[in-house]
Amino acid sequence: MWQTNDEALESIAIGAGILGTGGGGNPYTGKLRAKEVLKQNGPVTVVPVDELSDNEAVVCVGGIGSPTCDVEKLRGLESYHALRAIESYSQIKATALICNEIGGGNSFEAMIAASSAGLNIVDGDGMGRAFPELQMKTFFIYGAPYVPMSLCDEKGNVVYITEALNAKWVERLARASTVQMGCVAAYALNPMSGKQIRDTAVPGTLSLTFRIGESVRKARLQHEDPVAAILRTHPGKILFEGKITDLERQTTGGFARGRVKINGLNNFLGELLEIEFQNENLIAMQGESILAIVPDLICIVETETAEPITTEMLRYGFRVKVLGFPAPAQLTTPAALDVVGPSAFGYDLGFTPISI
Repeated sequence: MWQTNDEALESIAIGAGILGTGGGGNPYTGKLRAKEVLKQNGPVTVVPVDELSDNEAVVCVGGIGSPTCDVEKLRGLESYHALRAIESYSQIKATALICNEIGGGNSFEAMIAASSAGLNIVDGDGMGRAFPELQMKTFFIYGAPYVPMSLCDEKGNVVYITEALNAKWVERLARASTVQMGCVAAYALNPMSGKQIRDTAVPGTLSLTFRIGESVRKARLQHEDPVAAILRTHPGKILFEGKITDLERQTTGGFARGRVKINGLNNFLGELLEIEFQNENLIAMQGESILAIVPDLICIVETETAEPITTEMLRYGFRVKVLGFPAPAQLTTPAALDVVGPSAFGYDLGFTPISI
């Protein structure tokens, strides 16, 4: 077990921005919100997945919406109110919370709600990265219930989804409600037992964000290469290096969708990389060659500082390195690839994992 504090939040924000693969909400604003809540209510204890008892009632909370709108319309305590709403509906009091995804600002939602409610958080999540759609959680892929669900906005509106054909329909209904809520909301899922969490979650991911962020901060202080520090902490590879020269991005259907073009520099001089995204980076292409594709992680960081750059913060002229990391094993089974593989995003391609 370990406890969050201001220093930990600084490191988690960096690590979460990297594992977020461009999405999950803005980690900087998430960090600021978490700092304020923890200042008022105290730190949160992080509990390993394997220390959960079978009779736990673990609630997954998270944000939903467009990352572009998330920067313009900051959340408050919507995730806490969603927690209380699902407790009221299910008549089960939560004993701990868990992140919906470990990427970006969503890495802080469980922490914010947990501090507000006086609960612990579990060291894990339902994705091992960030994905744009609700049904892409390992919880649902491996059999945890996807209803009921509560959805809250900053105005005090509460929507319950109590029946649905499948997790994809929960996503559709929640997304439609989120659009009406201004493209930014928070949700809580039906409480899960300790066994369900052990069977379905990606473990250790909050600690991983902390370690990645710590390695970057230490490298910066010692004037060492922070990208090399990341790759020593979390094995991956540099896919590309260059300057952003073109960007297409629009908010549609509650998502930020687009494409970024990066002209190569240094070892990649004269080459061009294109990355397509739907909230998160989905595919990195160099001409006809695919360098990485979902569910593997494609992460864009600033060249000198390794500061992660989310899709809503991409700008012309940024000098960046593109990193690739293998997806967690829970995302590469046949059952998972049906939900989070290339075909789930409209690509008529098979999944070929990156080699490191």
